[in-house]
Amino acid sequence: MNAVTYNPQTYRNKIHPHKFALYVSFASIIMMFGALTSAYIVKSAAGNWLEYTMPSYFYYSTAALILSSICIHTSYVSFKNEKEIPYKLLLIASFILGIAFVTLQYYGWQSLFSIGVDLKGNVSGSFLYLITGLHAAHILGGLACITVAILHAFSLPFIVTEKRKLRFQLVIHYWHFVDILWIYLLIFLLVCK
Repeated sequence: MNAVTYNPQTYRNKIHPHKFALYVSFASIIMMFGALTSAYIVKSAAGNWLEYTMPSYFYYSTAALILSSICIHTSYVSFKNEKEIPYKLLLIASFILGIAFVTLQYYGWQSLFSIGVDLKGNVSGSFLYLITGLHAAHILGGLACITVAILHAFSLPFIVTEKRKLRFQLVIHYWHFVDILWIYLLIFLLVCK
């Protein structure tokens, strides 16, 4: 039996199977968060909804995530242009900013908890923790992917190949996706609280 290998010329006008699988996973994540935000709207209309002010930590975490996306995208451009030092440094910066996002989210949760918004009390707090916590879990998955990208950057010889570009693109697409998802969730939580 012959092994099938990926040839960029053959798939020139088609999507790569790994990208297709990633986009299918995006669709399932969108459906999950769509269901959660729909349930949030339905429950908030039922009354007995706790009003609270969103802690500033969530805004700072948003800035960190946006900067992280800019860093990882610029790292990829540096990789394609064979600029090794900016590629590696920006990849590390993106990872650090991703960690900052999760840390700031934690401080935001602590701030909410200190004003009485917790999991056991009003259902509005439960929804907030569920939505932001699930998103943070997806961020941790992205940080694991960035960790692998960093390991590749420092352990493999610096050679720009189609395979390495594809792997990097998958990480970038996922990271940009969770970035855009967070912006949507933050706006949703601000508008619908």
